[in-house]
Amino acid sequence: MKAIDLAGFEACSAAILSDVLDGMGLMGQAMRPFMRPLDENSVLIGRARTGLYMPVYETRAGENPYQVEIELVDDLQPGDVPVLACNGPTTRLAPWGELLSTAAKMRGAAGCVTDGLVRDIRQIRALSFPVFHGGIGPLDTKGRGRMVERDTPVECAGVRVASGDLVFGDADGVVVIPRERAGEALERARQKLTGENHTRAELEQGTLLGDVYRKYGIL
Repeated sequence: MKAIDLAGFEACSAAILSDVLDGMGLMGQAMRPFMRPLDENSVLIGRARTGLYMPVYETRAGENPYQVEIELVDDLQPGDVPVLACNGPTTRLAPWGELLSTAAKMRGAAGCVTDGLVRDIRQIRALSFPVFHGGIGPLDTKGRGRMVERDTPVECAGVRVASGDLVFGDADGVVVIPRERAGEALERARQKLTGENHTRAELEQGTLLGDVYRKYGIL
């Protein structure tokens, strides 16, 4: 399968991509609105690497509760985005923090998305590492949750995600584009961007909204 052109999506926005996916019949690709960026100026574009969490209620002697997430982070490639599914929003699991952000950034990861909690937020912001989260809290996952599988299809904040799908996040939210539809989505997004630019230019000249909409069909 042809590699996703990540750079081609840099001119896009979550709103434009959501509209494009709606037009492709994919109307469930925007994560639920509780998903927010730690820094609203950040933009995230990358390929999903999924991790599935389950709740636990004890810590077993001799066990490394972080084993699977360590394996995932150490295997990240440039442009990858850990997408951690915790069945959020949750008050229990904070699977992401400063040290994982540091390790992921050094691997070239593009950011992180989780419907669980994040912590160490001042330190993550200082790293300028894009993180989209389902809440903020200080709790460690140890004794509360564990990543049980990686690179398996998951549901994160209401959207099905598979490793290799494109993930785009900005201040409006997070959108997931199935890998096999990414090329089509990018071409449609470019067309929509051109139409929006024409629409904006005419509105700025004082043309009536109804007239512009009849001309371009974009609102």
